[in-house]
Amino acid sequence: MPRLFNFLALGKQKEQQAKKWLIKQGIEIIAENHRCKGGEIDLIGLQLQTLIFFEVKYRKSADFGHPAEMVNAKKQQHIINCAQQFLQKHPKYQTLAMQFDVITFSADNQEPEWIRNAFQAW
Repeated sequence: MPRLFNFLALGKQKEQQAKKWLIKQGIEIIAENHRCKGGEIDLIGLQLQTLIFFEVKYRKSADFGHPAEMVNAKKQQHIINCAQQFLQKHPKYQTLAMQFDVITFSADNQEPEWIRNAFQAW
């Protein structure tokens, strides 16, 4: 259990690091860890007239692939479903442009990598 706890704590730490970094990039964070049936969205932000759903991923090393590779088709579908549920609960955002971005961290880089429009919803 301690190993799982450390892993989860590290994930939350990286999400907070991503949040602080995104705010410096001009993103207004409107929700964190938005949970829904079947998933969660790490961060939801606004930039100009665009609603951005962020998935944050960390890998200690690239030996088993880039952190973004963890956001596979199944994970993308969970995020999309969760985004739809968010929009149903918050209709004021329904008219905005939307995008799905991935923020990645690796032990090799001090700064995160921001992959804009990492995948499309429809």
